[in-house]
Amino acid sequence: MPKTNKELAYLHELFVATDWGERFAELIDEHVKLPKEGKVLYVGSGTGGHAISLQEQASDSLEFLCIDENQESLELARAKSIALGDAVQFQQGEVDDLAVPDKSFDVVIGDGSLVHASRIPKMLREMTRVAAPNSLVALVLPTFSSFGEFFSIYWEALHNSGFNNHESAVEGLISKLPSVSAMEQMAEQAGLSDVMSWTRIEEIEYASGEAFLGAPLIEDFLMPGWVQSLPEESYEHVTKEIARLINEERHEAEFAISLKATLVVGKKALLQ
Repeated sequence: MPKTNKELAYLHELFVATDWGERFAELIDEHVKLPKEGKVLYVGSGTGGHAISLQEQASDSLEFLCIDENQESLELARAKSIALGDAVQFQQGEVDDLAVPDKSFDVVIGDGSLVHASRIPKMLREMTRVAAPNSLVALVLPTFSSFGEFFSIYWEALHNSGFNNHESAVEGLISKLPSVSAMEQMAEQAGLSDVMSWTRIEEIEYASGEAFLGAPLIEDFLMPGWVQSLPEESYEHVTKEIARLINEERHEAEFAISLKATLVVGKKALLQ
């Protein structure tokens, strides 16, 4: 059964932000330098851990606004910020339809790691729109060739289960993840200059097929998008076959999926 927004918020805080999220946060910490004063917008802030950490390291003259789509995640983030005595502001909104004025922020950071790939171009355009001229815009997300081990097994599970008409959906999942060069081009088309990118290839390991399918990151955040083309009544059968194939393939070793975590950074053009 689908989780409520409150349940998703707690799962994100406990199991997703602490591993998955940190892999992307490290890229931002390493390559994005914040100004001493001004306004920072953090789009897709989740339960706020990384934004609050950035604010704690910044000067008191740097203001932070965080936007996330899950109001329950923002409630958790707000409670953490208050407990730590931080002044981060939180606002509910769509990551690809930002309800903030043009040219309002000196730095715009976006976490697209759990955003559907089809929404990324508009998300990046919106981030650029609200950035002040000559301001930094930075977006993190998984790029092409991430999750290849799973997609291969998923294709085989569909074939073995007699769902050959859905195999093209797996090919679509693979091709929808943008390449690094495509992300750089997307940034330029959004109006950014001096575009640069950095990528880390990571592995996320699971003890078994059952552990993989039951992990909150997979079950509640990634898998719903991966299996959306499947008829609901076939989901249980296909996932059992996925688990069987994983256990058969791993030969007592852990099952690992690869993640190509990418950060794309650019400056908004002066004349935009």
